[in-house]
Amino acid sequence: LSERFETKDAVALAGAAAAASHRLGIGTAATNPHTRHPLVTATAATTLHRLSRGRYALGLGRGFDALSDLIGLPRVTSARLEDTVALLRTLWRGEAVADHHGAAGDFPYLRRTATGEDRIPVLMVALGERTLELAGRIADGVVLHTFFTDDTLARAVRTVRHAAERAGRDPGSVRIWAVLATVEESVPEELRLRKITGRLATYLQGYGDVLVRVNGWDPGVLKRFRDDPLVRDHPGPLDAAPAATLERIGSLLPDEWLAACATGSAGHCASRIADQFGAGADSVILHGATPAELAPVVAAWRSRRDPQRFSSLPANPGWRTP
Repeated sequence: LSERFETKDAVALAGAAAAASHRLGIGTAATNPHTRHPLVTATAATTLHRLSRGRYALGLGRGFDALSDLIGLPRVTSARLEDTVALLRTLWRGEAVADHHGAAGDFPYLRRTATGEDRIPVLMVALGERTLELAGRIADGVVLHTFFTDDTLARAVRTVRHAAERAGRDPGSVRIWAVLATVEESVPEELRLRKITGRLATYLQGYGDVLVRVNGWDPGVLKRFRDDPLVRDHPGPLDAAPAATLERIGSLLPDEWLAACATGSAGHCASRIADQFGAGADSVILHGATPAELAPVVAAWRSRRDPQRFSSLPANPGWRTP
């Protein structure tokens, strides 16, 4: 469940999902570690963990530096992420935190009044290499980024697993989620533009330098994209732009960039899901479409899915082993 500050709150959405379901795993992917006090985050995760009977995973990520600057929050560093995760795990173990001074802040005394220990997995949303390495060191699961090429996905999986091994962890214990923008051919063209072209363009607005670098794309194309008056002068995220604007923006993006997704027939989209597993992912998030829009893709994937391959994966998206 994603979060946008001006649109939707991940904790409220997770509560609704937990109340409306009995078997589905639920994860936030992601909220940021500095938009709530650590005790509030720990309590929210405890509530969702117990409400869902262990199906919930807390997802954390850096977010947009530009947005943090705009709304008056500090930028999220690796040190802050690591310190926050350590604080949360201490609180979930039922222990108190006293006289803490660290990257997450200064806290004289933190303690949950909820009794007992709660085993809640942490998902880390990761894009750049340093965050991938951090996730391999400390996270239970990793959510990669939309619009990774297959080669980039395979490299990210290796980075996470090697970092886990160097940290003395079982590299196979970290559950890695690929995120695949998926728009099947029955979705109307204007919506397809918004979900693929608009979404990629919005990412390029916010942190295009990192996405272009990890994919090995041409930074000169990114500069021309950002310098185009249509992009430079557009107020707000491009995935909310009119269809005519999105068509023009699409002409600024190479086909190779727009191909890092799943579009076309349901069968082709199912093949693209298989590609994600072939590149090393444990699980795949089909991103950017509603359940009804994804129904043909799920049906096509079901016809080729090997149930035995996934039978050991827990429902909770943060765990790879029960």
